[in-house]
Amino acid sequence: MYLRMTQRRNRDGSVVTYYALAEAVWNTEAKRREARVIHSFGRADQLDRAALERLVRSINRVLGEDTQTGRDPTAVTAPPDIEIDAAFEFGIPLTARHLWEDLGIGPAVRDCLSKADLTAPHEVALFAMAANRLDDPGSKRACAERWLADTAWLPEATDVTVDQLYRALDVLAVWAEEIERAVFLRAADLLRLDVDLIFYDTTTAYFEIDEADETEQVWAGRLFAPLRRRGHSKEGRDNQPQVIIAMAVTRDGMPVRSWVLPGDTADVATVARIKEDLRAWNLGRCLFVGDAGMYSADNLMALSKGLGRYILAVPMRRLRDVDEAVLTRPGRYRKVADNLQVKEVVVGDGERRKRYVLCLNPEEAERQRRHRDEVLASLRAELALLAARDADHPKAACSLLASRRYGRYLSTDAAGRPYLDADKIRHAARFDGKFVVITNDDTLSAEDVALGYKGGAIIEACFRRMKQTGLEVRPMFHWRPRRIEAHVRLCVLALQMQRAAELRCGLPWACIAHILASLKAVRFQFEGRTIVQRTKISPEAAEILKNLGISTPKKLLSVAEPRHTQVAA
Repeated sequence: MYLRMTQRRNRDGSVVTYYALAEAVWNTEAKRREARVIHSFGRADQLDRAALERLVRSINRVLGEDTQTGRDPTAVTAPPDIEIDAAFEFGIPLTARHLWEDLGIGPAVRDCLSKADLTAPHEVALFAMAANRLDDPGSKRACAERWLADTAWLPEATDVTVDQLYRALDVLAVWAEEIERAVFLRAADLLRLDVDLIFYDTTTAYFEIDEADETEQVWAGRLFAPLRRRGHSKEGRDNQPQVIIAMAVTRDGMPVRSWVLPGDTADVATVARIKEDLRAWNLGRCLFVGDAGMYSADNLMALSKGLGRYILAVPMRRLRDVDEAVLTRPGRYRKVADNLQVKEVVVGDGERRKRYVLCLNPEEAERQRRHRDEVLASLRAELALLAARDADHPKAACSLLASRRYGRYLSTDAAGRPYLDADKIRHAARFDGKFVVITNDDTLSAEDVALGYKGGAIIEACFRRMKQTGLEVRPMFHWRPRRIEAHVRLCVLALQMQRAAELRCGLPWACIAHILASLKAVRFQFEGRTIVQRTKISPEAAEILKNLGISTPKKLLSVAEPRHTQVAA
C-alpha cells in the first residue's frame, strides 16, 4: 500500500496532480501486477493537509511511535554529514581475486609454499602484482607505493612492501612450472578447453641497456642462464639485448605454458625442448605455427626433427613452386567460411613431396582489385605527363621505375621509357586475396590447416596484449635472470585470468575492465566511524559478475569504530 501520485495536463498547458491511496494487486487473467485505488484524496492543490496529517498520526499511534514531539511527522529529516576520505578501485580487484581462486592459481601457489615450508605472505604479494597487471600495470615499486596504497581496495595486501614483492618473484621463479601445470589442468576442466591441438610461437622483448649478460646465476639450487642477449629482434631492435618469450596456447587462446629463453636463441632451436616439455604434460599434438619469415629449407628440416608438425606461411612472390604450380593449379575452392575458401595442392612425390594449402579471401581479393585499379589509373596519368615531356630519359621516369607503388607494373621499351606491362598486371592479379601455407601433417584436412594458421593469430594477439596493450610485459625493471623469468610468468598468469574472463563473458577484457571500473569502494567518516562502502552496481557490471560466477558483494566492506571507543573496550 502506498501514496499514489498521478498527473493530468490541461489544454492551457497547466499540470494538475492528484493523490490517492493505492495498493498493488496481481491480475490473474492479464498475468501482471496492477494498481488498485483504495481512496482518492483529490487534487493536490485542494488537498486538506490537516486531514492527511491526522491520518499519519493515527498510523504512527498504531505503530507505537511518539506523537507528542510536536514536530511535523511529514517532514523529511536531512541526512547527517559525511566526510569522504578516498575512493578505491573495487570491481577489478574483486574479479581478479575470484579468477585467482577459480582458476586454481591461489591454491597452486599455496601448495608450493607449503611444500617449501614458507610462511611469508608470498601468495598475497603475487596476487597483488597479477591484479596490478590487470588494472594499472606498473613497476613493483609503483604497485606497492601507489597502486596498493592509494588506488585499489585490497585490504589483505595493504601492508605488502616492495621487498616482499621481489621475494615473491624469487619464489615464483623456482615454482613457476609446477604452478603453470596445476593452473592449466584446472582451467582445461573448468573451461572445457580443446587441448587436442596446441599452437606455439615466440616473440622478443628488448631492454634499454647497452651490454648483454654474460654470466650464469644460481638460485635455490637452480642454474639460470644469462637471458639478456643480442639476437634477431621481432621488434626491429637488433642492436639491443633482448629475451625470447615462447608461449603455447589452445584454440581458444588460453595460455598453456610459457618459456623465457636467451635473446640469441633461434626459433627452430626451441622446438625440441617445447615438444618434450608438453609431452611431459600428456598433451596431444603440438603444432608450430609460424609466419613467412620462418620459411627456409633448413628451418623446415629442423622443425620436422624437433617438433614434428608445423604450419608455416609461404612467401608466395619469392617461391617458384607457388608461382608456377600452386597458383596455376586448376581445381575448385572449398568454402570454409564467408571470408575463407581453400584448395589443396601437392607438389612433388616421395621425400620431395610438399603439401600446400591455397587460401582465398574473396572480400580481400575484391578490395585489392579496387586498390590496384586506383593505382593503375594514377600511373596512367603519370605516364601521360611523362610522354608530354621532350627529354628522352627524364628523372621522373627513373622515379616511376624505382617506385614500390608503381614499379611492379612497369617495363621499359628500347628507348628506356616506361610503359604499362599487361603481363605484370595479370601476374599481380593472381595474388589477390590469397595466401599459401605449407604443412607436413597429413592428418589435418585442408580446412583445418587454414583455420590452424589463422588460429595462430591468437598467439599474436596474446603477445600484443602482453607487450603493447593491457599487461605491459615491458619495460622490465629487472636484471637478474630469475626475476626476468618470474616477471614474464606473472604476466602469463594475468593473461590466463584475462582470457578466462573473456571466454565466460563473451567480451574483450578492455570492455570488461571499463564496466568494472565504475564499481568503487568509498571510504568516509560517519559519526566518528571510518566506513568503507561499495558504490551501486550498474546493470552491466551485475551481468559481468553473474557470468563470472561472482556473488554480489556486501554493501559495507569495513567499519572501524572511533579510536576512543576501541581503547575503552
